[in-house]
Amino acid sequence: MTLRLGDIAPDFTQQSSQGPISFHEWLGDSWAILFSHPADYTPVCTTELGATAKLAAEFKKRNVKAIALSVDPVESHHGWIQDINETQAADVQFPIIADADRKVSALYDLIHPNASTTATVRSVFIIDPHKKIRLTLTYPASTGRNFNELLRVIDSLQLTEYHSVATPANWEDGQDVVILPSITDPVVLESKFPKGYKTVKPYLRLTPQPNK
Repeated sequence: MTLRLGDIAPDFTQQSSQGPISFHEWLGDSWAILFSHPADYTPVCTTELGATAKLAAEFKKRNVKAIALSVDPVESHHGWIQDINETQAADVQFPIIADADRKVSALYDLIHPNASTTATVRSVFIIDPHKKIRLTLTYPASTGRNFNELLRVIDSLQLTEYHSVATPANWEDGQDVVILPSITDPVVLESKFPKGYKTVKPYLRLTPQPNK
């Protein structure tokens, strides 16, 4: 199953390190970051889950719930969490899905046979409160994810969801943003962008970031 941006994230019920998870019910009216791991007790994944745990306050501030997935069973997850907390000076409080039967992996197309016929790839899905997929990223097993970049993307998604703007290359929270080219009415421009804007080209107009 190929999932595309704008698709509804497949619902599922599966065991996790925090008990059974019914995904859409668990998500509620929050955003979510769902990220998969090839297996428990792997070095790169250990650092990633530790990094996620340390960002708990940042995710909470953005109304984002984190949830991980590995094809190993719950008992393995519990032991791995102890290792993560010990080695990464972290406190893992988010659930790790125990996808031993590969049910969720199949729903989210996480097994890529040319990479591995058994282990899930290192994928990320950012999902909005309407259960729509807003971002997908897939990394090779050897490359750890950049969670600061994922926070940056979440900031962009949440800002552009409610304002008629887009974010330019290398944008960081607080920097100028781009006005959508579809907005051309001077009255609308003045109303939406009271801080003013700079026209670089008719299709490229920069304005201070709107208040969230």
